[in-house]
Amino acid sequence: MTQGIRDFKPARPDWREQLETLRTADGRDLPPCLKNEIKRECRRLWQVIEMIMEVEAEQGQAAETTASVIVQLSNLRGIGLTIASVIMNEVFFRDFQNRREVAGYLGLASSPRSSGAVSRDQGIQRSGNPRARRTAIELGWLWLRHQPDSGLARWFHERVGAGKGRIRRTVIVALARKLIIALCRYLTQGLLPEGAMTKA
Repeated sequence: MTQGIRDFKPARPDWREQLETLRTADGRDLPPCLKNEIKRECRRLWQVIEMIMEVEAEQGQAAETTASVIVQLSNLRGIGLTIASVIMNEVFFRDFQNRREVAGYLGLASSPRSSGAVSRDQGIQRSGNPRARRTAIELGWLWLRHQPDSGLARWFHERVGAGKGRIRRTVIVALARKLIIALCRYLTQGLLPEGAMTKA
């Protein structure tokens, strides 16, 4: 960037060929020390990329051999093996009687307060499993991105509209609760969430 180069993509497999053709903004070759520095950084990046691919391959093999539920969850678009593993190990290893139990376990249920004639909602309890709650909310954001035509994504956009900030953060919690309940039905009854797409 300091040399006026904007189109170099080090995460592409052909980064070495790209590097050899790079010229500064005024048409000069890159200085040799700078080119060597970039090569070292790219090699370091590719070492990390290869390790991530190894971990993902190991996760895939472990999921296929140990838990078919993880594979079933990860077949839905927007849910990867990591999130499917966390959701399975933190939430769906238990049997829930109803959706209120699911929301209560995650700490995504509302906590009403009544005192005399005054009755109001104090927000979510946050008394459940914190790791499962964080993952469910992250999954809610991923669901919006990868399942935009699903019923839950449409429900979210109807509630939020063009709103930003606090309203989006509030409604994403409700979406996460609804999504986990829908996934629970998917795993126990085989009911695909409305409008959800599976991976090709």
